[in-house]
Amino acid sequence: MKPSGVAIAIILGILSLGALAARPQNPQPQLPMGEMHKAAVPAGPLKITFGDKSATWTVATLASLPHVTVTVYNEHTKANETYSGVPLIALLTPLGVSEHPRGKDLRLYVVAEGSDLYEVVYASGEITPDVSSSTVIVADTGNGKPLADSGPLQLIATGEKRPARWVRNLVAIKVLGAV
Repeated sequence: MKPSGVAIAIILGILSLGALAARPQNPQPQLPMGEMHKAAVPAGPLKITFGDKSATWTVATLASLPHVTVTVYNEHTKANETYSGVPLIALLTPLGVSEHPRGKDLRLYVVAEGSDLYEVVYASGEITPDVSSSTVIVADTGNGKPLADSGPLQLIATGEKRPARWVRNLVAIKVLGAV
């Protein structure tokens, strides 16, 4: 007796279900709704991209650039804190971001990411002294010392009520454009 095509398909289906049931399961941890399933990026150099251009920065390479110092109130620690670093716009202009954004330049935005996958967004006007009175820096020191728990690099912004858009262990900055 010759098995039909349908019988073979049924037998193969049953065998594949058995193989799936025998495989060990690796359940994914349950994340709150809206959380992305991405693996953490190890802390390391900062990579900045804008279109097809990119630059990589370390604490050592940033040390050679002009620094500014800002004092901000940290709502979490309930204290003033002083940070020193390079203005973010100074790192973006060599890649083609305008220091004096007009028109379509104001459609650009920055996504900053920490090694823990925490991401925040800044509009191009928020990081440019030509448009905003706030200062956004890539800090390498805090209160006169190299950053430790939140470093080696951290994104700090003045003029904010709480540090919700500060990014610890800063590893990536992407400049993108709104449609």
